[in-house]
Amino acid sequence: MTDGFAWWQQGVIYQVYPRSFQDTDGDGIGDLRGILARLDHLVDLGVDAVWISPIFPSPMADFGYDVSDYTGIHPAFGTLDDFDALVAAAHGRGLKVILDYVPNHTSDQHPWFVESRSSRGNPRRDWYVWRDPKPNGGPPTNWLSEFGGSAWEWDAATGQYYYHAYLKEQPDLNWRNPAVRAALLDVLRFWFERGVDGFRVDAIHQLIEDEHLRDNPPNPDWRPGMPPSRSVSRIHTMDQPEVHEAIAAMRRVAGEYGPDRLTIGEAYLPIDRLMAYYGADLTGFHLPFNFHLISSAWNAESIAALIARYEAALPPGGWPNWVLGNHDRSRVASRIGPAQARVAAMLLLTLRGTPTIYQGEEIGMADVPIPPDLVQDPWEKNVPGLGLGRDPVRTPMPWDTGPNAGFTAGRPWLPLGADHLTRNVAVQAADQRSMLALHKALIALRRSEPALAVGTYALLEATDDVLVYERRHAGRSVRVALNLGNRPQPAAGTPGLGRILLSTHLDRAGEAVDGAVVLRPDEGLVIGA
Repeated sequence: MTDGFAWWQQGVIYQVYPRSFQDTDGDGIGDLRGILARLDHLVDLGVDAVWISPIFPSPMADFGYDVSDYTGIHPAFGTLDDFDALVAAAHGRGLKVILDYVPNHTSDQHPWFVESRSSRGNPRRDWYVWRDPKPNGGPPTNWLSEFGGSAWEWDAATGQYYYHAYLKEQPDLNWRNPAVRAALLDVLRFWFERGVDGFRVDAIHQLIEDEHLRDNPPNPDWRPGMPPSRSVSRIHTMDQPEVHEAIAAMRRVAGEYGPDRLTIGEAYLPIDRLMAYYGADLTGFHLPFNFHLISSAWNAESIAALIARYEAALPPGGWPNWVLGNHDRSRVASRIGPAQARVAAMLLLTLRGTPTIYQGEEIGMADVPIPPDLVQDPWEKNVPGLGLGRDPVRTPMPWDTGPNAGFTAGRPWLPLGADHLTRNVAVQAADQRSMLALHKALIALRRSEPALAVGTYALLEATDDVLVYERRHAGRSVRVALNLGNRPQPAAGTPGLGRILLSTHLDRAGEAVDGAVVLRPDEGLVIGA
């Protein structure tokens, strides 16, 4: 580690989607003991932290993002003892543990909501967002659920609507209520006390809605085939100014447990608005997730322009971060193809900032088509046929060539990819030029070269399919040259003799380079002095 930088600034984060990582009890669903059993894979890969998607008690209407108990473990995943054992084992291997935190909404089966909906006079009524109907009996506003339909659900027993940004089974909490804020901040303390090193905060930009209940205006850019929720511009249901004090409160709680506890925010926002989530004087999130590579056009000029806009927008002292995918977005190998996915891995792991790898990216997993009768995702069920379902990116991790790819002794909750006999960890671990080998080599190089881990970034070239940039730290310069196309390309470079430290083809290390270099199709190079 480089002095003067926090672990999360120079480290690599790995996201585990626990339902699909490793099952140990034969029910077809991954669990905490499964994550523990596979920790050595993460150590071998070289990552520094594991972020675990929700594992709390839940009716699973949205697979754990509908929490019914913030301080427990869902039986399908194990017990609190299993969790404690996992944290201890991870820490013993030098790995940090990051949990998901879902403060925007609970399950409708959470005891708080059960009380809230029991009567208008219940002390917890104002813990959620309840409103009277319009004079015609309709919903209070035109606000739409992310998962289709109105965001307001009628409660006949009490004669009011409650607001839900997602499913009706996920009522939104009222963060303007100090008691709600205090209870949710205590949730953070509960897990920090158990040794958690940080949190990824879910859907933070939707935490607070317009208190004046103004309708969202029509979205002039919406077209049929786009998500129905995008038919309005969500200016009154997202990114409200009051959210930043709530984030600052979360950050203060993290600070109670030392300077190394990490907070990450999930907010799909334009770059200029995303920057506010670092907070005034960096009192907000350490890392507001930067998802813009996921949606960027895959060419040198677009990516270079994105990097420039993002770097220029960062507040003084704000630390960048990058991702290629997650449990909600199409996998990078499906978006740009398996050959370019190797180049994308080099981009992710050599850009300035903290990278996050989603499970399976290290072996080049692609989206898995899900037959209609096996669909699990409520979004796909509510709004079918638009390609919005997230099941294809959540399929089980293939570990070996055994039954069910070593994931489970039972029936997997989602089908495995058709290529699981050839695309799995065991097969790639035996292949010195595999995608897995490339990830290991990139992470090891990043760890050994402070210029790649924490150095400055400078663009050198962005023409045709070629992107070249320099990383520099303490007088040491490393150049990264990427061919984003499928034909050979010359890449201009800095004068002077250097040598190739790594090729995405894993076959040119040590080769001398004097100035310009020819990149083979779908090749990326890291070049040092």
